[in-house]
Parts: sequence; C-alpha cells; structure tokens
Amino acid sequence: MKSRHVVRERTVRRGVAGLILALLLAPVLALISSGPASAVDTLCLPGPDKACIAGTIRTEDGPLADVKLTVTDEAGTATEVTTSETGKWNVQVEKEGPYVVKVDESTLPKDLVVDTGEVTVAAKFGVTKPALLTIRTADYSASTSKFDELVQSTVNGLRLGLLLALASVGLSLIYGTTGLSNFAHAEQVTLGGMLGYLLINQHGLGLWIGGLVVVILCAFTGWFQDRVLWQPLRRRGLGLTQMMIVTIGLSLALQYVYQYTVGARTVRVLQDNPSVREFGPVTITNQSIVAMVISVIVLAGVGYALLRTRIGRATRAVSDNPALASASGIDTDRVIRLVWTVAMGLAGLSGLLYALVTNGIKWDSGLQILLLLFAAVTLGGLGTAFGALIGAIIIGLVVELSPVLGMPGDFKYATALLILILLLLVRPQGLLGKPQRVG
Repeated sequence: MKSRHVVRERTVRRGVAGLILALLLAPVLALISSGPASAVDTLCLPGPDKACIAGTIRTEDGPLADVKLTVTDEAGTATEVTTSETGKWNVQVEKEGPYVVKVDESTLPKDLVVDTGEVTVAAKFGVTKPALLTIRTADYSASTSKFDELVQSTVNGLRLGLLLALASVGLSLIYGTTGLSNFAHAEQVTLGGMLGYLLINQHGLGLWIGGLVVVILCAFTGWFQDRVLWQPLRRRGLGLTQMMIVTIGLSLALQYVYQYTVGARTVRVLQDNPSVREFGPVTITNQSIVAMVISVIVLAGVGYALLRTRIGRATRAVSDNPALASASGIDTDRVIRLVWTVAMGLAGLSGLLYALVTNGIKWDSGLQILLLLFAAVTLGGLGTAFGALIGAIIIGLVVELSPVLGMPGDFKYATALLILILLLLVRPQGLLGKPQRVG
C-alpha cells in the first residue's frame, strides 16, 4: 500500500510539473518561432516606445476622404494627417501623454460640422488609442441624442453580456459538477486572446482557421488540467477550500507567464481599424456583429446539448446530485472531464472575441473581468448554465447603461456588483437557482 501511495504521489507531482511546463513553454515557443509580423497591412503599429492615435471619419452616406486633422502634443508641436479613401487616419507618436486632436472644418463638406470641436487623447506606449470625433449635419437637433446614446449603450451591453456568457456558462458548469470556484477561469479568457494574437496577428493564420485552432488549444488545456491536476486532487480527497486556493495560485502564475511572454502592452488580434455599419442610431463594427452572432450560435448549441443530448442530461444529473448520478451508472469522472474541456474552450473563445471587438487584451485582462464572471454566475444561480447566461446579459447591460443613466464611468463595474448585492438580499439563490436548506 505504501509503494502504491508513493507512485500515486509521484504521478501527481509529475502531472503538476508537466502542466506548468506546458503553460510556460507554449506561448514562449510561439513568440520565438518565425512568422510574418502581421496578418494585415497596417499604417501604424504601436511598440514598447511608440504609441498610435487613430480614428475614422464617416457619415451615414459613407467615409469622408481628404479630411485634415491636427494632433498636438503638450509642447505645442502639431502633426497634420489626412483621412484616406476609407475615412481612416492614424498617427504615430513617440511620447506618452495627452494629445489634442482637432478637425480642420474647412476640409469637411459644406453641410457638415464638428460637434465635439476637439478631443484629448492620452497616448500610451504599446497601445492604439481611438480619438472619437462627432461629425453632424448643420441642422442636427440634439434633442434625440440621449435616446440614441441609450440605444447604442444597450447594444454595447448585449455584446459585452454575450462575451461574458461564453465564459460564465463554463464557470457555472464547473461549479455545478465539482463544487469548485475556479479563480483561474478568467486567465483562460486571457489565454484565448493571447493565442489569437500569436496565431493570427504574428503568424499569419486566417481569422477563422486561427480562431478554430485557439478554441481547440484552449479546450485541450481544460482536458489536460483535469487529467493531471484536478482529478488526482479529487481522488486524494482534497477539500474544496484547498482546491480553490490552488486555482488562485494558478491564476497568479498564469498572469505573470503572460506578462513575461508578451509584456505589459495591450495586443490586438487584428491591427487595422474595423469597418463599421450604422443601423439608425446604432453604430457597430462588422467584427462586433460577427462576434455576437457566433456567441448566440455557440450558446444555443450548448443549451441544446444540455437539454437534448445524453451527455448533457448526464451533466445535469451530476450537477444536481453527484452521488446519485454515480450510483445510477454515470461515469462522473468522464462527465467532469468533458465539462472542463468544454468550459476552457468556451472561455478561450470568449477571450478571442473580446480581444477582437475591443481595443485589445493584456496580461491582466482576465483579472479585470473575473468579478463580472462571478457576478453573472451568482446572479443567475450557482451551478445553472442558463442562469449564468441570463446573469451575464444583465451584468453586461448594467455595465454599459450605468454611465448613460448618470453613474460615473469609473463606477460602472461597481454598479453591476451593487445590483448583484441587492438581488441576493431578495433572492439569495439567484434568478434560476434552487433554494437550499442550510443546517
């Protein structure tokens, strides 16, 4: 018995070492490998000692070409730039700090004026900062602008909610089947964005092929984690509190692996300025539309699998009562491993889409949305996948709508957590959770 215990202990140690080694080497080797510098043609690439300021000048009728802008630094040095045929412009700066961007109204069509006059952008090395300038017709009435802003923020909230839902559904399934609160789950979101940057931006894979590879790699990390780490810990009878501490340590380790690999800069999957579409008062990029459609399709597929397939029913059985499910002949270890695999794949997809539709992703991006993921899972009901979906949509809407409704922009995440607290005071089990008797 002693020798068997020693062999098992060695197996666990080797598995943990293999996991850490794989997580360390995979991104490093990807960076060292040769490949094209970018998958797309770009005019301005930020770097460790360079920053970019960019934007697009367009109206409902299309982009505006040959519009002149001036970008002025703190010392008063001005740089003039002209929009291209697609209305895009950008300028590279070699100093961090505030820059004032102003449009030369004499270069605009006669019926158009600049609503904002000029904007100040804080340039930061390694980042492309957008300069948001509002172009309007001379007879524009601002009476409907508040409503337009509300509609725009609602669409942005749905987009954020869908991206959060991809990650929070997997987090909820892991909690439901194992009882584990995985604090490293958000780092899988970061991993998806980082792998997307390495494969698509740095090594020239197409967006669709690269995205598929990212999801497969992230799903494999989920399978690998359960195979070499979580299953051995469960079999050794390690408590949930100790396992939760392991996830916290894994989260911190992964954050510094990402920082060591790509640095503190923000990276993007695609470097070009995305094309936009206008639907009434809503302005949305083509990439955001694709990301939202993909999210809806994937979430619908997960819901169908949980409700209509055999493995989905087995997953719900394990989540409801693991002991009874095991006594009924369900292989709980197999179900849990599948849940880890799917959950990590969904988190990787969420990170890829997040990096695609926002200004990029950095080493601590997962940490920034970790509380939002837990808020979504708790709001919807712990362990319920559909509750996590509803909770994520609500959290996304609250985050984006709170500035429109008068909350300072810096407090929008706190507003979401405040809504969570108020709801739990009324319904502690969450929206779709089942009340449980304690004691």
